Amino acid sequence: MSASSPAQAQNLVNGEWHNTKGSRDIPDPMNGEAFIKLPDPQIDEIQPYVESLRSVPKSGMHNPLKNPERYNMYGDISMRAAEEMRKKEVEDFFTHLLQRVVPKHDTQARAEVTVTRRFLENFSADQPRFMARSFGVSGDHAGQMSHGMRWPWGPVGLVTPFNFPLEIPALQLMGALFMGNKPLVHVDHRVSIVAEQFIRMLHHVGMPKTDLDYIQGNGKVVGEILKQGHPRSTLFTGSQKVAEQLAVDLKGKVYLEDAGFDWKILGPDVMDFDYVAWQCDQDAYAATGQKCSAQSILFQHSNWVSKGLEKKLADIASKRSMDNLTVGPVLTWSTEAMLGHVDKLLKIPGARLAFGGKPLKGHSIPKQYGAIEPTAVFVPLQEILKDGNFEMVTTEVFGPVQVITEYSDEQLSMVLEATEKLEAHLTAAVVSNDAQFTQKVLANTVNGTTYAGIRARTTGAPQNHWFGPAGDPRSAGIGTPEAIRLVWSCHREIINDVGPVPSGFNGVTT
Repeated sequence: MSASSPAQAQNLVNGEWHNTKGSRDIPDPMNGEAFIKLPDPQIDEIQPYVESLRSVPKSGMHNPLKNPERYNMYGDISMRAAEEMRKKEVEDFFTHLLQRVVPKHDTQARAEVTVTRRFLENFSADQPRFMARSFGVSGDHAGQMSHGMRWPWGPVGLVTPFNFPLEIPALQLMGALFMGNKPLVHVDHRVSIVAEQFIRMLHHVGMPKTDLDYIQGNGKVVGEILKQGHPRSTLFTGSQKVAEQLAVDLKGKVYLEDAGFDWKILGPDVMDFDYVAWQCDQDAYAATGQKCSAQSILFQHSNWVSKGLEKKLADIASKRSMDNLTVGPVLTWSTEAMLGHVDKLLKIPGARLAFGGKPLKGHSIPKQYGAIEPTAVFVPLQEILKDGNFEMVTTEVFGPVQVITEYSDEQLSMVLEATEKLEAHLTAAVVSNDAQFTQKVLANTVNGTTYAGIRARTTGAPQNHWFGPAGDPRSAGIGTPEAIRLVWSCHREIINDVGPVPSGFNGVTT
């Protein structure tokens, strides 16, 4: 991809890749040059997508009683896609493509490819039909048996963000397909070309081209398709504001994995100091802080403070560089917006700049994107809890900015009060091997993905465990059979009752 010949992206509907009447140029986040020519569908072009959604039966493309051979088909597709991604040239292709659209260190980008491949391996062969496993309960009389079945929604929507352009859409669209749905897929326009390439790879390994529709372009246009197409359910991953609007527009028929102001509590037992400091830096600043699971606030027990953790964190953060993309462009917050937020935090009594707080230098990142040093602002715990400060302190900055604070043994209840007041409950970490301390924190918090122990973190690849928020009946999940069953299927009960009719039946009405 170069400025002279931007890559041409396309949309997919009813099995056909196509261009739209208009297009828009996507700027390279490293230098601002146009490097992708993106479809720009308008309202008068959405009818094929609306009709495609409306044409999907509520019973789905397959279910335990209809076209069950498709469970096997998707087991084979998943296996062949994983084999394709094991090829060095394919792994490198996706790794470098990820780095082009959302620049991050090779290790971070390559891990996203690996997680996606391992997910496909996990759900190969018979796994799709095992996820749709039914259960039986004996009836009240001979000939009666109750069967609980996992049933597809049929037509579904899938909307995913920019920060994991391969992993999130790949895992979710595959889950939707495994369970028998036909999804309309939309990925943030800045990175949507990655999912396009993944879908083309699925076609290459045997997925029918009519099994999903893919639309790149304006989110408002996609919202209109969803409103007119009436998907039975829609999975949204992204900002809390958009999530709440989508819930209204789609009359509550949504699953959400929205914003996460994620906390980490360092317990009283100080051990493995260098490792814990390294993990804190990784959680806050890897991928330039653009993870929904990034460490947003760090509660340090006084024992860690006296050990010099803040200085250690500053030293580690200072080693991050544009040269190897351990820090880079921020796609959703400008430099001015991030520094403005830092300035507001510093006006809180007792607050101070721990480190960072300056624009990055020596780069060509376009102005519409952000570029600042890894930053931490210390805010006293008692000030965080004040109503006038709490909302500002707990605003999620989708970039390399975190809040740090200190607490004593007697102030643990204040820390728990802070976690209780938060609205979003995605990830969290309790860094301690003190069993009683850990038990108390875990018992009084609700975050959906919570790590506990001396190696606890807030960020982690969800190929081996559930990942998603808790505390909201709309909470989504990703990465496991349980997550797929929850988001992409519903429960249906079928009671077979074949008789015989009881002897002595007299037809008396009661």
